[in-house]
Amino acid sequence: MLAIGTKAPAFTAESTQGTIRLNDHLGKRPIVLIFYPKDDTPICTKQLCAVRDSKTQYADYDALVLGVNPGSLEEHRQFSQKFRYDFPLVADTGEKIRRQYDVGRTLFGLLGQQRVVYVIGRDGAVRYAARGNRPTAEIVAALSRDSE
Repeated sequence: MLAIGTKAPAFTAESTQGTIRLNDHLGKRPIVLIFYPKDDTPICTKQLCAVRDSKTQYADYDALVLGVNPGSLEEHRQFSQKFRYDFPLVADTGEKIRRQYDVGRTLFGLLGQQRVVYVIGRDGAVRYAARGNRPTAEIVAALSRDSE
């Protein structure tokens, strides 16, 4: 994982809500990157539904929330529509973003990438980095510390 204080790498990628150019947001607003292994699996669904259901908490900090995994844009669209996600799911074609953010692979790479959450501060640097399905309160607390 990237260390706290590291300048967040910029990327451009397709998402369920059009092209995402991270440079358009870096240094202007906080960003929450949620790397998750696979669309439409129980834990990933639970994790992203928690984000959807906490929309107002993220909006309080004007945070851009992005789900990222190597699935296809069509897989992401189906998953997003099925669960009514109102934030972009980014198609990490070729796993370039995963590598930029030093997100590892799961056991033998069978289930894809590890589950990692990053909060990038308004200054464009990593302010929070943790593995696993992190609770909303923990992510929001990192956003809160960034806005102080």
